[in-house]
Amino acid sequence: MADKLSLENLPDLLTVKEVAEVLRVSPLTIKRWGKRGKLPAIRINSRGDRRYKKEAVLWLLGITQKSASVEPVTSY
Repeated sequence: MADKLSLENLPDLLTVKEVAEVLRVSPLTIKRWGKRGKLPAIRINSRGDRRYKKEAVLWLLGITQKSASVEPVTSY
């Protein structure tokens, strides 16, 4: 079994499951937050898997300042 994630050793891009574990919420909540723009996702590969920037997750925890690269997209 993999070690639990800690704030000190987070990868630059996190999966839905990893973000849910760090924030202690359901993976479905993470996906909903992405749809609402609260936690913007990066889509990778042909399946469209979601990845989340470490900075965005830390910002939600109130640990780092929000940067321009973490701003949610407000128009489609």
